[in-house]
Amino acid sequence: MMRNRVIPLLESALLKAHGAGELVTYPLPPVILGHPTNPEHGDFSCNIAMQIAKNERKAPRQVAEILIRHLGDGDGLIAKTDIAGPGFINLFVATAAWQASLREIESAGSNFGRTTSGAGKKVQVEFVSANPTGPLHIGHGRGAAIGDTLCRVLDAAGWDVTREFYYNDAGVQINNLALSVQFRCLGIEPDDPRWPEGGYQGEYIKDVARAYCAGETVEATDQQTTAAGDPDNLESIRSFAVAWLRREQDLDLAAFDVSFDVYTLESSLYSEGRVAAVVEQLTANGHTYEQDNALWLRSTDFGDDKDRVMRKADGTFTYFVPDVAYHQAKWQRGFTRVINEQGSDHHSTVTRVRAGLQALNIGIPAGWPEYVLHQMVTVMRGGEEVKISKRAGSYVTLRDLIDEVGRDATRFFFLMRKPDAQLVFDIDLAKQQTNENPVYYVQYAHARICSIFENAAEKGFVAPVAPLLDQLTCLDTPEDLQMIKLLTALPDTIDDCAIHFEPHRLTYYLSELASCFHSFYNKNRVISEDPALTAARLYLLQRTAQTLKNALAILGITAPERM
Repeated sequence: MMRNRVIPLLESALLKAHGAGELVTYPLPPVILGHPTNPEHGDFSCNIAMQIAKNERKAPRQVAEILIRHLGDGDGLIAKTDIAGPGFINLFVATAAWQASLREIESAGSNFGRTTSGAGKKVQVEFVSANPTGPLHIGHGRGAAIGDTLCRVLDAAGWDVTREFYYNDAGVQINNLALSVQFRCLGIEPDDPRWPEGGYQGEYIKDVARAYCAGETVEATDQQTTAAGDPDNLESIRSFAVAWLRREQDLDLAAFDVSFDVYTLESSLYSEGRVAAVVEQLTANGHTYEQDNALWLRSTDFGDDKDRVMRKADGTFTYFVPDVAYHQAKWQRGFTRVINEQGSDHHSTVTRVRAGLQALNIGIPAGWPEYVLHQMVTVMRGGEEVKISKRAGSYVTLRDLIDEVGRDATRFFFLMRKPDAQLVFDIDLAKQQTNENPVYYVQYAHARICSIFENAAEKGFVAPVAPLLDQLTCLDTPEDLQMIKLLTALPDTIDDCAIHFEPHRLTYYLSELASCFHSFYNKNRVISEDPALTAARLYLLQRTAQTLKNALAILGITAPERM
């Protein structure tokens, strides 16, 4: 918000210096603002003078002096500038400008934090994409939280977002699922020597078998299947089991407040001839060869460390071939930007899929699609790792966590670390109603502000209409200004989350804002004998509650008024 007001001033100073013949660099590099390590050294810091000094054949500090001379005060926005170190330009925003920004926050209302940096451009985000072979596990849960929040962040940054779920409903795992359900229908238990190798043993398989034998009808997202009830009809069992487990995953995701715009089935890529067409095109382009009764892709021609098998000796395709067909379809649907959120165990997919897409020679850029890979989750309770679920048997499910600690805590905890960092999910901490629990700490800040408003009303203070700008000059303590500066940082935080695919930055922001508020409240009286100061501080807290609520909403988390 404030950053986007300061950057044009520096850009204008560059152009003025260029027009005066004092600088010659053109075209000009983008102006990027950071923050000084020590807040006392300024609100923003810029290294543009250091960037262009070599081309200007001047010392960076000399370039900085030229820019500062042309910068001026920006019509009152800039209170002071100085040069630090080898040539950093430090900028101090005028106190009145910070105070006036509260009016802009109020004017934006529930849209405060949203930006237009995406300019309405299309982006498709694929996430979760779990095999329909069982309930969603905690790894899927982390992917769901990261992917869904990334979509919310991109939407808030002005992108036109399409959310997509890709079902791997073909292959060996689905065959094992069908056999597992069939054996359960026949009364064969997992400890029976006849149980299929690689069969699924969770209790949910028994539920699927029971529903199938009862002839139930299942409605999944875009699929309705009625059980034939015949335990010998493996194809019927396969179709029913996939639909039943897709419905269960839909319920898990609904409990997590995650939804999708498009669902794609891997099986459709075969039935529509897309996989065959990709293989034919890659062969026609001269990028395949036969060896050991298998068909290979010359993926080393496109940066892979070795060539990859496409079609095995038994005639089946390796998993990356339908992935290439799927992504070709994304490109043909007009998505020039695609982001895939997946577990880190899919890292080998990145090079293979990109190599296959390049080999198609249809104009797809080399780095397309983009990937966000998340690391594993370890669930702890009582200091010990939790590894199994009553429902799934061999792993902790997403629903287990939601049922035990709630949706808000589950989402926040999944989002607290960078996607590529391993995550320890402490159930005991997530359930605590104390400040040690990060989501409680943030939500309590909002609830505490709401209680202050109730207290103010009891004492006869009505929630203030926006004070006049000169009344906001009351907000001049270090705590007042720190709060205001943090509030105005939300739009910049949203843009940074969207640019770097790092929604965890928003949890950091909320934690910092909550800490700032609690510190502010402990040091400053909100309701006092001074009516003007009381009105100004109530107004500041209104904007703080508004900002907390807006940011929590982007994380898919509620902002309670009482706790």
